[in-house]
Amino acid sequence: MTSSAAALPLAASPRPSRLPDLVLLLITLIWGGTFLAVQTALQWAGPFGFVALRFGVAGVLALLLSWRQLAGLTRAELRAGVLVGTVLFGSYGLQTMGLTAIASSKSAFLTALYVPLVPLIMLLLYRRPPALAAWLGIAVAFAGLVLLSDPRGLEWSFGRGEALTLGGAAMVALEICLLGRFAGQCEPRRVAVVQLLTVALLSTLAMLVSGEALPRPEPGLIGCVLGLGLATALIQVAMNWAQKTIPATRATLIYAMEPVWGGLVGWLAGEQLSVPALCGAALIVASVLVAELGKGRTD
Repeated sequence: MTSSAAALPLAASPRPSRLPDLVLLLITLIWGGTFLAVQTALQWAGPFGFVALRFGVAGVLALLLSWRQLAGLTRAELRAGVLVGTVLFGSYGLQTMGLTAIASSKSAFLTALYVPLVPLIMLLLYRRPPALAAWLGIAVAFAGLVLLSDPRGLEWSFGRGEALTLGGAAMVALEICLLGRFAGQCEPRRVAVVQLLTVALLSTLAMLVSGEALPRPEPGLIGCVLGLGLATALIQVAMNWAQKTIPATRATLIYAMEPVWGGLVGWLAGEQLSVPALCGAALIVASVLVAELGKGRTD
């Protein structure tokens, strides 16, 4: 019995699913395609008012889709949702305030710093240094983002706007790290509801405190809010689910694909793509391939 059992071939270990990676890639495609919708909506609403409407609609939709699961909401999930939602609001708020003082091109360049910040925050918070393949992918992606933002001709002063934008970039990086930390311990739909409603509440308070004008109920704004609200609800649930199995560093490289899709949408809309932008897009795609080659060693 023993000898015959020893002669049996070992069962092959199941290959890890690529579905979470594909889900995150789809999320970046949706992000890149929503830029024009956001620009359109800001004709009729201030930044905080628009974020409040967008995340309020997203929170209500997520609530309707997940109301059966909400009965099992735990204190740990509530704390995680509020924490990640607060950080998510902080990233939007700081970047928005920074844009009142610096050019959008400089904001894009400084926001790209979230890519190298993710492994540093992972190291500081969780004492988990990424593998060499992850560092290499991060470096390639950051170089691509720099080329896409085209920093030539930027004024290299550092003031309030730059500081706020860097704070926003740090918040983006922290959100990715926190999702990686809590996603495996929480039910994605329940936490998404808490996250989305937290952002909506804090954005509403920020709109009132800042004295921002109330959004105008124009048909164009209503259409943008409903469409982006649905997309935001689905995206947040999908991010929470996918980062259960995808390390934060590799997720960061996939998220870096967003400006590539955004550039493609702009090109289809008639915008011109410069040679540096094309090179930057190619580097970002290459960084994702580097991460794929180092899959399983990028935690």
